[in-house]
Amino acid sequence: MLKVNNINVSYGKVEVIKQVSFEVNQGEVVVIIGANGAGKTTIMKTVTGLLNPTQGEISFEDHNTSRLSAEKIVKLGISMCPEGRQVFPQHTVYENLVLGGYLIRRDKPIFQKNIEHMYSLFPILKERSKQFAGTLSGGEQQMLAIARAMMSNPKLLLLDEPSAGLAPIYVKGIFEMIKTLANQGTTILLVEQMANMALKLANRAYVLETGHIALEGAAADIMTNSKVVESYLGSKKY
Repeated sequence: MLKVNNINVSYGKVEVIKQVSFEVNQGEVVVIIGANGAGKTTIMKTVTGLLNPTQGEISFEDHNTSRLSAEKIVKLGISMCPEGRQVFPQHTVYENLVLGGYLIRRDKPIFQKNIEHMYSLFPILKERSKQFAGTLSGGEQQMLAIARAMMSNPKLLLLDEPSAGLAPIYVKGIFEMIKTLANQGTTILLVEQMANMALKLANRAYVLETGHIALEGAAADIMTNSKVVESYLGSKKY
């Protein structure tokens, strides 16, 4: 489905991603773990067209997306829930969902069906539908950000650090929701520092270190790798 082949990505003269290759197959949950500054968010931005690789190629369902605009990539079926949630605080919950469904807005039956589906997945959003997004708790904003990303019916959902800044009770709920989306057939690429929970959820995993892939394999195998245990898992057992 998604194939990233030998890409380099730079900010000015600083090369952040170096010859990175990975793939995501339909129906999988694939996780990328790594320390702060390893380049995880840069990879997500490059896949979604917010950044362009200086070398290599990205393809999605046989379309070369390496130089496509972010809007065209969304139309192909890739949607991202960004790090830090980035909801529109001065708009209501409903209005945020409307903005997420911009590409399907003219098909009113599908649009309304998606709204109702998001409300069924996240009942709290239905209760808060007329409330300004900026007044929601961090966990509720994260639910809204995921629901907003799902409004366009993505074939591939990118989740960038969905647990960042959340209390443990919300972290557990967010991961349960990601599992629900996966069980319903959503293909997911997940970037996450809560490595223990992410690896339990994923099919396959990549470990990113200072801009390059240091390790890859089945998530269960990565989870028991001694280097990964020492560097990323530690005692975080949410």
